[in-house]
Amino acid sequence: MIKYSVKKGDTVEVISGKWKGEQGKIIAVVRKNERVVLEMIGLSPEKQQQIGRRTVKKTPDNPKGGLIERAVSVHISNVKLKVKGEKETKQKKEEQKA
Repeated sequence: MIKYSVKKGDTVEVISGKWKGEQGKIIAVVRKNERVVLEMIGLSPEKQQQIGRRTVKKTPDNPKGGLIERAVSVHISNVKLKVKGEKETKQKKEEQKA
């Protein structure tokens, strides 16, 4: 079994592909296809339209039915774990060099 550097619940940044530069939270890891399903964070209305919505029938879990936002599926090699404070360390290194 392959071991991945990211897991469900992690915040990641997309480093290549259609969603390059966007951040998202991992909802699921699909091991069969080596993909992660992302809930995108802070998208503009235009980008949200690109993802689109889907219609859901009435169920006990969703009694009203209606439209639901879709999630984005990205290959696992196209995401990078977002580390808190990463930008701070780069700035500190530049200050130390100067």
